[in-house]
Amino acid sequence: MKISSEEKQALVLQYEQGEPVRSICARTGIARSTFYTWIRSFGTVIKNGDKTIRVTLREMNNLKRKVKMLEERLRILQKVNCGVSAPLQERLREMEKLYGQYSVHALCDALCVARGTFYNHIFRRKEVTAYDKRKEEVKEVVRQVFDESHQRFGATKIASVLKERGICASYKYVAGLMREMGLKSVSTFSKKQYQWLESIKETKNILQRKFRVDEPNRIWVSDVTCFKAHGRYVYVCVILDLFSRKVVAHRVSAQNTTYLITSTFKLAFKSRNSPQNLMFHSDQGAQYTSKTFRELLRLNKVVQSFSRPGTPRDNAVAEAFFATMKREEIYRTSYVSERQFKESVDDYIEFYNSKRPHITLNLKTPNQFEEHYQQRQRSKH
Repeated sequence: MKISSEEKQALVLQYEQGEPVRSICARTGIARSTFYTWIRSFGTVIKNGDKTIRVTLREMNNLKRKVKMLEERLRILQKVNCGVSAPLQERLREMEKLYGQYSVHALCDALCVARGTFYNHIFRRKEVTAYDKRKEEVKEVVRQVFDESHQRFGATKIASVLKERGICASYKYVAGLMREMGLKSVSTFSKKQYQWLESIKETKNILQRKFRVDEPNRIWVSDVTCFKAHGRYVYVCVILDLFSRKVVAHRVSAQNTTYLITSTFKLAFKSRNSPQNLMFHSDQGAQYTSKTFRELLRLNKVVQSFSRPGTPRDNAVAEAFFATMKREEIYRTSYVSERQFKESVDDYIEFYNSKRPHITLNLKTPNQFEEHYQQRQRSKH
């Protein structure tokens, strides 16, 4: 079947208007290779100096779209007071000023920022300036009244004092703030609880920031941190071996409970074949100082060490791990579900243990560092 030049142009025009090549060729019985030849033949001719370029209408539209995007990026870069090489927080602040004037896609492309990072910045800023700001202000007054009463007032009495000072807060709200701050009035303590608290005062910082260890399963450090995923808070507990900086166990939970800590420890203890002569270091959070967890360590003959109150550097390795995970994974992603968040944490820790070189390990991964140690031990025997 002979096809005229006008018919070929008409078919090429249908392609340029959006109909797929497969559809056109199936409908007309024309070979794809032949049709692609027609596309090249009947495209628009553009002269660039001595060169002649043939461009189809679809390609021309794509080029126009790209030019429009580049022009938009240029306008954004002309309005901001920083460049793509500026620190991330500076770029985020400049983008926030233009938020609503341009699409998030254009803003992020112009300043080389991941969209998830920008959304996290926007949402966190909104929360801090509204609910959390007032919450922190009320917390400060609650602590002040609590101290003024010499730790005698509970939530009901403190709520009453707040009302006298012009702050409207129910006793339930005050009770929740007191729980968060670990404030308990003397009237809530029984003799048994008093004796238990006295025993906690004996906690010691045995580790003393000696973060260099000669062999695995001698010192583990642990911490818990909180993230917001899909509008809900989730907690991540990790346990790291100081020798290799390897995350030997981790768990994600919707609640920050003693069970989160105990279950993570049991997972680590089992996976490392119940090591002997082990020290476990953490901060003095309520879960780590709980009777249940301390008894678990005692039964497994594990020595417990604590950071001094308000001294995060005493647990610097665990703190540094969370800072790295937040920077490299969490703050780069906008999570749509708790399940996605958990999978993200699982994937990152697998990457951290097996693929991420560590400066303190001579640029070996935690897994490689432990394998190298095992090889040295075998060669000695």
